[in-house]
Amino acid sequence: MKLLIFIFLLLSVIETRAQQTVFNVPSADVLDKGKVYLELDASFKPNNQAALRRFSSFVPRGVVGIGNNVEVGLNLIGNLSPGTDVTTLVPAVKYRFYQNKKKDLTLFAGTNFYIPVQNKSYNFGTYTYAAVAKSFKTNTRLTAGAFVFSKNVVAPKAARGGGQFAVEQTINSKLTISADWLTGKHSNGYFTPGFSYKPTAKITTYFAYSVGNADANKGNHFFLLELGYNF
Repeated sequence: MKLLIFIFLLLSVIETRAQQTVFNVPSADVLDKGKVYLELDASFKPNNQAALRRFSSFVPRGVVGIGNNVEVGLNLIGNLSPGTDVTTLVPAVKYRFYQNKKKDLTLFAGTNFYIPVQNKSYNFGTYTYAAVAKSFKTNTRLTAGAFVFSKNVVAPKAARGGGQFAVEQTINSKLTISADWLTGKHSNGYFTPGFSYKPTAKITTYFAYSVGNADANKGNHFFLLELGYNF
């Protein structure tokens, strides 16, 4: 049982990504038709503690805009070191179904489909969400929404639901300070503050630290680094 819980905690490194995100929470951004975004996420914890042991994980993902305010993506998650790989394909779709540019208001929703292919503990799962984003003249954007994970995706033999939130503060064309949070005690329940930096127009780097909603004082926290490229 402890091994199973540990595996689910490690899966939190994978996040819920398969479309553009702040860090873990999907953002209101949607790629234009024909645009492509590729990203490599690296999560790691350098020391051993009770709640979450030392590990590293690398997650490649891609996103493509297909038009009509829709983008689709694919993650390859579950590659862990040390530990047993639980390789999972995660295709996803995000739809921005309302946008009022005068009021800087956006409504969007999406679903991720979890398809385990190696050492699987379940056969199929989903993460579905709906959210609203509001931008302000101070270069601040706030996002708030709700989510539901189907049974087994983030908790053994249980479904989980809750709220997801994000704040983004653009400092200039290169630097943005951000934080996001998924509520609840499950393998994706983390608060993640950090920043992104764009050294060029096409490259974006992300630097963050994820802190668990549960057992943070026992070591449930880790580094998150990302490198993205827009084609």
